[in-house]
Amino acid sequence: MSASTLQVSLAIARRAIIHTYKNPAIIVPSLAFPLVFLLAFAGGLSAVSNIPGFTFKSGYTAFQFVFVFLQMAAFGGLFTGYRLAEDYESGFARRLLLAAPNRIGIVTGYVIAGLFRFLVIGAILWALALATGMNVDGSLLEVLGLVGLGALMAVICSLWTIGLAFRFQTVDIGSFMQTPIFILLFLAPVYVPIALLSGWLKGAASINPVTLIIDAGRGFISGEPTKVLYAYAASLAIAGLAWVWATRQLRRAERGSS
Repeated sequence: MSASTLQVSLAIARRAIIHTYKNPAIIVPSLAFPLVFLLAFAGGLSAVSNIPGFTFKSGYTAFQFVFVFLQMAAFGGLFTGYRLAEDYESGFARRLLLAAPNRIGIVTGYVIAGLFRFLVIGAILWALALATGMNVDGSLLEVLGLVGLGALMAVICSLWTIGLAFRFQTVDIGSFMQTPIFILLFLAPVYVPIALLSGWLKGAASINPVTLIIDAGRGFISGEPTKVLYAYAASLAIAGLAWVWATRQLRRAERGSS
């Protein structure tokens, strides 16, 4: 990364972080929905752990926590793109395109801001889950493996929504930003392991790359790592495609602003 790119990236990230610090209510939407899921499903559906074939040793709360954690990471990325769309509507993003010496730094700056939001909300989510008695059988290294998957999820979703913001330049596409993310998340084994699914849902989950990420995350938290290389390889490959998408939309926006 060149010095000019780094300078632009850090300036944008700093602006977004300060904005988040001054407006803590920004964190609430990213945290509230995952918390509702964790409380509703880990509590209300805890009897699922008693059905034949459910052998997750860390318990149903930890089983659900991994999905909720990755969902939170995706939400952090989603709000990153929404923030860029807001900057377009205020006129800031257009001025930024004209002023930035290296515009790739715009993309990386917003991604850094998304990662910051992920780390802050993730720390709160972990603290609340542990305070309510969630079992963690994985080692510190394995927990960091789960956090790494969450960070990659945040990067992927940030790049996806950043690309959409560059292309459409309005907050009116908020529902389109989140719909594909919701579909991929909920076509994964959310409530039970994939072995207990059946019908078309099992077929969809089997080819869904998010399933690999969730299964690997659950392996980390239970201390029984599984599909780690596949999950990280899939995450990095998708992140690479998302980077191409976001930078192409940046170039398109550059042409429109020139």
